[in-house]
Amino acid sequence: MAEFLTDIETLRARARQEIDKGPVTDAYGADLKRVLQVLNEALATEIVCTLRYKRHYYTATGLYSEPVAAEFLEHAGEEQQHADKLAERIVQLGGEPDFNPDTLTRRSHAEYDESADLIQMIKEDLVAERVAIASYTEITKWLGDGDPTTRRVFEDLLAQEEEHADDLRGLLERLPQNLKQGS
Repeated sequence: MAEFLTDIETLRARARQEIDKGPVTDAYGADLKRVLQVLNEALATEIVCTLRYKRHYYTATGLYSEPVAAEFLEHAGEEQQHADKLAERIVQLGGEPDFNPDTLTRRSHAEYDESADLIQMIKEDLVAERVAIASYTEITKWLGDGDPTTRRVFEDLLAQEEEHADDLRGLLERLPQNLKQGS
């Protein structure tokens, strides 16, 4: 087993020096200001995704809309949970979560969508999931060992975004061909 790099007395002294920083210690290896910005961009992304899924849930119509709408509602709830996790992490790091509705879509990696066609809704949601997957993959690599806790938050979100993308792809595959040709 590796030995401590710093003796325990030094660790204790450092812990007392900047107690107001909470969990952010000298061992924190990331650019805190940039991490908070990235977290707030991801928060905006999750909020926009929640709103898009909610809109699709309420506006989905047609013969095949019931199971698709149920999937939209489930995803909306999970996206909201993602937003909550991100907001909690922002606060934990001493930042302020940005819920400003005036700037949400500018800060979001994903786009809002007002499609009326069921197939188009699924496709737009799948595009948004793929954007989140690409973004969160890049973020986890960027964070590396600098902030392992935030990296794990993004890894957890990434796993669920991949599930969402797979769910949506499955919906597209199961819908009748003639319905898809109209889109």
